[in-house]
Amino acid sequence: MAGAVPLVLPRTEFVYEAVCDLAPTMMLGDSPLGERRMVPITGGTFEGPRIRGTVLPGGADRQLVRHDGVRQLDALYELRAEDGAVITVRNRVLVDDPQGGPRYAFSTLEITAPEGPHAWLNRGVYVGTLDSLRPARAAVCIRVYKVV
Repeated sequence: MAGAVPLVLPRTEFVYEAVCDLAPTMMLGDSPLGERRMVPITGGTFEGPRIRGTVLPGGADRQLVRHDGVRQLDALYELRAEDGAVITVRNRVLVDDPQGGPRYAFSTLEITAPEGPHAWLNRGVYVGTLDSLRPARAAVCIRVYKVV
């Protein structure tokens, strides 16, 4: 063990909450690893202490429903900040809904912002949560946190 190295426990800082509107799921067929799906992202909004704006239509969430029931999600989409800057988000989520057990839905995100007022987003490691808003709305709620 590296006893001389101090133990630093990661903390998180809230960055934003996004509500992404979704089109119906497209079934893409089975693969050796499981069932493939795609969910188009049609819009939405996001807001946090330092940034807010809209979720642009045209993104998609590609999903793999593994043989053990766990879902691996790989979403790629863009956010438009109020000042017009376009930010690209890649959100990889692991979702496990075991019968009789608690739901597990956590993600790692890659966020790419243009140089300028939102460049601070390029300087962090991000994790998130995912919750469905169905049946009230065909959407998901994504909360994003920076590891500090």
